[in-house]
Amino acid sequence: MPNYRYQARSAGGETQVGVVMAESVGAAAAALRGQGLHVAQITPVVAAEGRPGLMAKLAELNAGKPKSKHVLDFTTQLAVMMRAGINLRSALEGIADQTAHPTFKKVIMQIKSDVESGKQFSQALARHPKLFGPLYINMVRASEMSGSFASMLDRIAGYIAQEIETRKMVVGAAIYPGIIGTLAVGVTIFLLTFVLPKFKTVFQGKESALPWATTFLLNLSDMLVQQWYLFAGGGAVLIVGFIAFIKTEVGGFWFDKMKLTVPVVRAMFRSLYISRALQTMGQLVNAGVSILDTIAITGDVSGNRLYSRLWRTVHSSVKQGKKITAPLAKSKLLPQAVVQMISAGEESGKLGEVLDEISAYYAKQLKDQIKAVTSMIEPIMIILMGSVVGFIAMAIILPIFKMSSIVK
Repeated sequence: MPNYRYQARSAGGETQVGVVMAESVGAAAAALRGQGLHVAQITPVVAAEGRPGLMAKLAELNAGKPKSKHVLDFTTQLAVMMRAGINLRSALEGIADQTAHPTFKKVIMQIKSDVESGKQFSQALARHPKLFGPLYINMVRASEMSGSFASMLDRIAGYIAQEIETRKMVVGAAIYPGIIGTLAVGVTIFLLTFVLPKFKTVFQGKESALPWATTFLLNLSDMLVQQWYLFAGGGAVLIVGFIAFIKTEVGGFWFDKMKLTVPVVRAMFRSLYISRALQTMGQLVNAGVSILDTIAITGDVSGNRLYSRLWRTVHSSVKQGKKITAPLAKSKLLPQAVVQMISAGEESGKLGEVLDEISAYYAKQLKDQIKAVTSMIEPIMIILMGSVVGFIAMAIILPIFKMSSIVK
């Protein structure tokens, strides 16, 4: 027997919402009228939550997992509706109707159902931690206590938009060198497997007169052609092994430390982690979240194990009654100027404002450093690619010149 979600008014004029089981819409309405309710709306639960059966499952698989962009759109729309005076249940239903992503639509309807059952909005969000992280949930919970729900949603939307923009910039900076590196490897393999073997007959019988570079490349070419599967398998094992290694605690610490050590990219990553941590911290402090929860969440979203460990140390220190800057001053992960500004904000009671200003500064620094890294990597990759191709070309041309001079 299907379920129907209803909205009705009692004899006293109070609005009631809930779910009733009946054979049809008419039967559901009759049952509600029998309880003395005036029915305003009845919606089949299945129709509201999506198409049943195989087609719905295929649509979900094809759409993939919801992304940060879906959460941003949801938050922005909800903020607009809250400011317009629309109640939360109607707002969630309206957003769900406009959501094309089937999985995210189901999530919104689940949140709506939880709210209708009497749960706080933050509690409903907490059931979907992969989409709505601890920062989102705690900021919403703080707004529920302070009554600043719409403005808090705007603040959350701004934070998510900044995170999406930052992620795009970092990924964009990695795309160009990735393309150049792939092209360099592809050209090298092509030269070794298709071009160099054609010269083998020219050099046949004259191996003793060949330079070491030519001999090395001819042997490497033979190995690639005859035992290509070993190279392909070995490369795959190395890639999978490296990914598995950096997912371990030891490997993760090593990889995160390397990001902060490699000369070309260390400044960029440092700005990224500082900006993300302080922006998160500033948002939570301004939202009225407790300082211990703020520091714990900051460590969770920092994105680097070394910074996470630093914020866990700060959390333990503050829990013992010490100031935030006490452990920060002993670390090299934050510049001393930043520590001093945080200390000043802590002393003056304007910590949230100070954190916002510092994070905005480092966000600008991050943009400038991404541009600098991209402009530096471009000539480096071109030089490396030119050196490899030039080495192969010279290894082929030099023996030919040598043999032509002997013939003359």
